[in-house]
Amino acid sequence: MPRPSRRITAAICTSQRYDLLPGAIRSALEQALPADAFEVIVIDNSPDAECSAREAAAFGAHPNLTWRHEPRPGLSNARNVAAGLASAPLIAFLDDDARAARGWLAAIADGFDARGDQVQGVGGRSRPWWGAPRPDWLPDSMLGDLTVVDLGSERRLLQDGEWVAGANIAFRVAALEAIGGFDTSLGRTGGGASLLSAEETAVTDRLRARGGLVAYAPAAAVAHWVDPERLTQAWFRRRAAWQAGSDYLRDPKARLAQRETSWAATKRYLLSRNPADRTLRGLALEQTEAADFRWQVSAV
Repeated sequence: MPRPSRRITAAICTSQRYDLLPGAIRSALEQALPADAFEVIVIDNSPDAECSAREAAAFGAHPNLTWRHEPRPGLSNARNVAAGLASAPLIAFLDDDARAARGWLAAIADGFDARGDQVQGVGGRSRPWWGAPRPDWLPDSMLGDLTVVDLGSERRLLQDGEWVAGANIAFRVAALEAIGGFDTSLGRTGGGASLLSAEETAVTDRLRARGGLVAYAPAAAVAHWVDPERLTQAWFRRRAAWQAGSDYLRDPKARLAQRETSWAATKRYLLSRNPADRTLRGLALEQTEAADFRWQVSAV
């Protein structure tokens, strides 16, 4: 079977983010790889097809860019559409509010090549691009909620309990097809009302269950926008609640098996508060210390 001419596809899935999207596209188009070694696919979930067409026209001169308006909402569905359009054997997903380093795609492709076909997923480093100063109450241990990923400077396989973020993750297209793609019951659907997530973790779990490996490639780096609206304690608490729901949908039996332990941990937090705050109200009060805030979000 002839080797595909393109080495890798970069996919950007978006919905009504035309302020940040052009920068993400430009960073994907300006990769260090030869132009004929990669392509860029934009899947636009925005509801206005005419507006999408106007935005697409700004990039019409790029021969290796495909822009597709996808009316069915949902990030997981958009990613599946992108994988179906990809002409390369590898597909790397970049968030519409991220900026890829020039060596991003090359480092991802090398991450696959270095260990052979058993590696079916590769993720890279994701650094914060702060939209506002980092709050004093935000500890390093919670930066992962903002899609910050840094597992060190060594290219290696992921260990148990480690993860890479959907803002900077890649898969073999054939492996994605073999597991049925992304679960459309998970992932966000635009508008910001839902923070349902864990769709990438569900994919890597299924790949690993089939014997696949997932690797970390630190040189595949992106800068990921941290919206000032996310730098509030209320957003982190909301994010934690949606993560709990996402984890349950991904593995209901496992989550139910932990319900007594989880509730006991929540009660320990509440009992540590002042007597007036030992109700569920205590899960919504503003905290001044980073350690207390981390404990509160864990209880949520």
